[in-house]
Amino acid sequence: MKTTIRHATRIAAVCLAAAVVTLDARQANPVSSLRAQIDKIFKTRDYTAPRFGPARWLPDGTAYAIVEAANGGAGSEIVRYDASTGARSVLVPATKLMPPSGTSGGRKVGLEIDDYQWAPDGKRLLIFTNTRKVWRQNTRGDYWVLDLNSGGLKKLGGSAPESSLMFAKFSPDGTRVGYVRANNIYVEQVATGAITSLTSDGSETTINGTTDWVYEEELDLRDAFRWSPDSKRIAYWQFDSTGVEVFSLINDTAALYPTVTRIPYPKAGTTNSAVRVGTVSADGGPTQWMKVPGDPRQHYLARMDWRDANTLAIQQLNRLQNEDNFYLADVSTGVAKRVFHDQSQAWVDVVEDIRWIAATRSGSDGRANGADAFLWISERDGWRHVYRVPASGGEGTLITRFEADVIEVVGTDEESGWLYFLASLSNATERYLYRSKLDGSGAPERVTPSDQPGWHTYALAPRGQMAFHTWSQFDRPPVIDVVALPPHRSLRGLTDPKPLQAKLGDVITSPVEFFNVDVGNHVVLDGWMLKPPAFDASRKYPVIVFVYGEPAGQTVTNRWGSGQTLFNRALANAGYVVVSFDNRGTPAPKGAAWRKVVYGSVGDLSSKEQAAAIRALAERHAFIDSTRVGIWGWSGGGTNTLNAMFRFPDIYKVGVAVAPVPDQRCTTRSIRSVTWACQATTRQAIAPDQPSTLRKA
Repeated sequence: MKTTIRHATRIAAVCLAAAVVTLDARQANPVSSLRAQIDKIFKTRDYTAPRFGPARWLPDGTAYAIVEAANGGAGSEIVRYDASTGARSVLVPATKLMPPSGTSGGRKVGLEIDDYQWAPDGKRLLIFTNTRKVWRQNTRGDYWVLDLNSGGLKKLGGSAPESSLMFAKFSPDGTRVGYVRANNIYVEQVATGAITSLTSDGSETTINGTTDWVYEEELDLRDAFRWSPDSKRIAYWQFDSTGVEVFSLINDTAALYPTVTRIPYPKAGTTNSAVRVGTVSADGGPTQWMKVPGDPRQHYLARMDWRDANTLAIQQLNRLQNEDNFYLADVSTGVAKRVFHDQSQAWVDVVEDIRWIAATRSGSDGRANGADAFLWISERDGWRHVYRVPASGGEGTLITRFEADVIEVVGTDEESGWLYFLASLSNATERYLYRSKLDGSGAPERVTPSDQPGWHTYALAPRGQMAFHTWSQFDRPPVIDVVALPPHRSLRGLTDPKPLQAKLGDVITSPVEFFNVDVGNHVVLDGWMLKPPAFDASRKYPVIVFVYGEPAGQTVTNRWGSGQTLFNRALANAGYVVVSFDNRGTPAPKGAAWRKVVYGSVGDLSSKEQAAAIRALAERHAFIDSTRVGIWGWSGGGTNTLNAMFRFPDIYKVGVAVAPVPDQRCTTRSIRSVTWACQATTRQAIAPDQPSTLRKA
């Protein structure tokens, strides 16, 4: 993927730079200098920001663990750090992670740790290693269990082929591990190695415990089984892809002769897999299927987990994705009761993490009192808000009482009665931490200090007393530290951006300029602008527009964008004015109406507002040469590049569309395409009265 990205960006840059060479002869060899700068960004990675982790908080919430290379490079070890002081101690030395058969050049070689999981009692460690990619991510590999007391290290799976296990996880009591292999689910006794097959019907068309392509790509679901809290059962998704049309992928680059891979691939509006959820005893036996209403091919079981040892919580979307039903299902009978219903005239978003909390709180200390409730995110009042809903059902109580959007729930501090979340009340290009009382009393409070403008993210520790905090700006590389909450007091720095900032001295020649532009009908868009070095406002400059413009992402954000930001800076340093606008329909925190107005008109609305924005900007600034405007984007941005060029050829003279979707029917997005876009052919959707060839300068 890294090579592909570098190759694509070089092609984009060279194509765009060609326009500069042709149209601005005063630039001295901009193409070669641009290529050299792109190599520094993507090939030699001269400007990589300092990394921290990946780290994970330990259960007590005061320390975290990191996988580090052992001294001498002999394998990896897992290290504990005190979050406040940085005191270091080795939890699992590399010497304990060396299987007897692992040797290289006559010396023992330790396991390479791709991921790991502690048993709930802390006595065993599950190691994921030797991984292989399945679609987008490395979800298949080998699993080993380390007994921390005895030092025994054992590979799971019995005689299973190498790198064939998926999603292994300890049972809550730590005595067994469940995993998926070849579309079937297995449970293995840690002590004895005895393996029990919980399903046996797995095949190319029957998928147990993992997902089909639609659920992976569109619902971000891969791991499709869950242990019950009492370790007695496993709940899982089953997919029946019978009837799903097969797509042939031709690979002309991997070998001398092309290879063909055939995969079930439902295009928009065609037959989907039939999906159901069931529970099975961890000792084996029949599956009890949950009786969730609705056609299993016309609905999506988007999320599922255990509420308690006897109850499953299931989110169900209809195929148009404008209704989200939340069910609680009795695992002994399969009977499912709907306890919450959310809907929209456009679309609803999956609630990624259903958090169960105490339903009410009382007393000055706000401590728990009452039955269970869950937190639900909805836009039903026009803003993206969090509600507390009783487990028995009902409309719920609004927790986030403000006229603004909750961008993301960060975590909860149940002991003190607080919900932490990201929001930005006055500037949609930025992100800050807020908190609200879990009982819904009072207005939200900003936690991020007011003297730190920009983009903030947080990884909350258990109990909510500390967090990993990352702060960046468009021209400011990220700084990561540990902060105490709620005072937001920095306890310890985790990265030092100074070496990178020194390298960027010749790259960031002038600061980014954020602005607003009125595109008519009382619609104001956010934008940013990068200017060439030694900018002269009396000159005319060619312009490149960087676009995305769809519901999956913003481009106008005051955060460090790493290679993407530096790529656009490289274009500016080659002689362009580079700009970007967020049209309506992007996920800016400006209310549901802003985001959902694009329903049924992706490509149409976005290209109109993008064109109106560049026109308005040209009227405002005489240095913009409106006869030399180019545009480029990736994925949805590639699609909008095509829309812009075909719909407004009088404005855009050159463009590069990377990985576009020119025909919405050709994607798996039977969810999103039906929801976001018009049902049309490429010619009808993009340019009914324009030639179907790309124009170039």
